[in-house]
Amino acid sequence: MDRKDLGLSLFSGALLFLSFPKYGYGWVVWFALIPLLFALHRKSGRQAFIIGGVTGFTWNLGILYWVADAVIRYGNLPLLAGYSVLLLLVIYMSLYVAVFSVVLSHFSGKGIPGILTAPFLWTILEYGKSHIFTGFPWGNLGYALHEHLAIIQFADLAGVYGLSFLIVMVNTVLFDLLHLKRENRKRMAVEMVFSSLVLTFFLFYGYYRIEQVHEKAGKAGAVDVTVVQGNIEQAVKWNRDYQLRTLEVYEGLTKELTGAGTELVVWPETAMPFFFQDGDEKQRRIRLLARETGSHILSGSPSYREKDGNVRYGNSAFMVSPEGEITGKYDKVHLVPFGEYVPLKKLFTFMEKLVAGVGDFAPGEDWNPLPLEGGTLGVLICYEGIFPEISRAYKSKGARLLVNITNDGWYGTSSAPYQHLSMALFRAVENRLYLVRAANTGISAFVSPTGEVVMKTGIFERTGLRGSVRFLTMESFYSRYGDIFVYFCFFFSGIMFIYSLRRKGIHD
Repeated sequence: MDRKDLGLSLFSGALLFLSFPKYGYGWVVWFALIPLLFALHRKSGRQAFIIGGVTGFTWNLGILYWVADAVIRYGNLPLLAGYSVLLLLVIYMSLYVAVFSVVLSHFSGKGIPGILTAPFLWTILEYGKSHIFTGFPWGNLGYALHEHLAIIQFADLAGVYGLSFLIVMVNTVLFDLLHLKRENRKRMAVEMVFSSLVLTFFLFYGYYRIEQVHEKAGKAGAVDVTVVQGNIEQAVKWNRDYQLRTLEVYEGLTKELTGAGTELVVWPETAMPFFFQDGDEKQRRIRLLARETGSHILSGSPSYREKDGNVRYGNSAFMVSPEGEITGKYDKVHLVPFGEYVPLKKLFTFMEKLVAGVGDFAPGEDWNPLPLEGGTLGVLICYEGIFPEISRAYKSKGARLLVNITNDGWYGTSSAPYQHLSMALFRAVENRLYLVRAANTGISAFVSPTGEVVMKTGIFERTGLRGSVRFLTMESFYSRYGDIFVYFCFFFSGIMFIYSLRRKGIHD
């Protein structure tokens, strides 16, 4: 790989990470892959792997740099081990771009147009990244468009993967316009007309759905919700001597923010840094608070249960009714690898735990909605908000509101809290449900079913939000059929691969 190719691959990686928060230049993503495609022109599989790997490494280092600080500062890992964790994660994520580059180079060498291969390849690899080894969909390409409301409405048909497909398609067409020779004007014209029609359809569909959702929401019953952001410092959050002070902070903010008619108060993940289920004085104070405010209180808390003679810890959410009764409990199902449990413990002996205050968590058994008058709500604890299939599972079980409780205090003032919110809001669009988000240190937010952030807090503020959400019963193709678009991409890519094996290699 010469210096020009290295520069192009680095440039693509830089453009990609600049497309995401907190840089957030989402429009850049429409041409971010063009330098990579130029660098891949007429390259062997080995060269393509290196070029794609450089782009992937640059991109993922730019959006995941905060991992090292989190595991060093709060996971008690030595400096070298912390940066090794970051390096391994970035290398792993880079492999998907490297594989994409190799396979795309193979198709290109067989004379198959990029528009018939690149968008499909990227989509299936992104889907793989989101599911292999429990999945890590952080930074999927479509999330860069989170502020482009008209375009992201397509997520209710094909999910965020459909948006990633669209982005790669546009990049490929623009590359062809810059690269193809004059004798290929017919192909260029066809690609331009096709891509223009697709984009036009997406825009018209987006505006149509936004109007439709607003009309539907206007007829639905309103629910008054208060979100409390306690801003408890991570350094003292699990200090036993600070438990009562933490409770006092949430009690005070709740009384200050709630008013007559508030039906639901939401506290963040592990807002109760003690075992709420123990039934001690701290639990009684929270149940009394629910009676005083006349509101349901939903809050995160560690929990425990005995199984086969062993105590298993969980990351849970409890619902307390206005009568002060505990009416529901949800145990987090999709745990964070190396954050809430350590996979392959014999291999990763140096990473005993990265969560302060508790040992390894055990996953819950199912995504069960919690009861609320007028409907049920689906609780997404922290990391679960970035997995589309979890919100879909809640929707299929009748949930009419999504609530994301999280503690992003681990990430400081880095890009992570902004990235986390930008991904969670897609769950509202995919399922056409309101989403309420409570974060210990921010960003807390109310998100409409169109993906619009109606109101939000800053980070590291002791504050809260009060607003209305609505229980919608609006259906979406994606919530009903899931990733059928991705399966089509698998099928079409398989046909293209078989076709490529029968073609002789050609050169432009």
